[in-house]
Amino acid sequence: VLSNLFSFTVDNPNEEREEAIQELMEEGMRSAHQAILQQAPGGGSTLTGLLILQDQMTIAHIGDSRAYQIDPEKDVQVLTTDHSLVKRLQDLGQITSDEAAIHPQRNVLYRALGQAEPIDAEVITSPVPSSGYLMLCSDGLWGVVSDNEMVEIITTADSPQEASQKLLEAANTAGGPDNISVIIIEIPD
Repeated sequence: VLSNLFSFTVDNPNEEREEAIQELMEEGMRSAHQAILQQAPGGGSTLTGLLILQDQMTIAHIGDSRAYQIDPEKDVQVLTTDHSLVKRLQDLGQITSDEAAIHPQRNVLYRALGQAEPIDAEVITSPVPSSGYLMLCSDGLWGVVSDNEMVEIITTADSPQEASQKLLEAANTAGGPDNISVIIIEIPD
């Protein structure tokens, strides 16, 4: 997938890149999906990937891991949609966010790698923010550490690496009931 992406970006003008990059990200998701089906039947995974190319970012997403944008004013925006039963119930107005946080089926996904064919990944392209941070993380982080605490840790740490480590520690201190993954990218002014 990466070699296809590199070849394409070198050989094609900007106006054709967005659609092709989205297709390549979807191809990567399908490849990961097939690998799970072949090598771990019955297994599954969420995936949130980010590609930044010049002034555009493309996010490929399936499941309940998330991509966040944190701007310099400490405003946080979730860039992805959780593909979970409780998020769907929230969207339908059947439960509140407080009820979703403690719902017994909060970890049930209706979209994930390794589930039914064909997969329906979410792929979005948008401009790279002019400054701030981007964060990719699993529900092992966002499920136990509040947005406010995440933003405070990220914006006060000396580096994205330090922020990542402190977020992992905060999630573990909060009980760490699930796998915890986090990647933070600082976007310089």
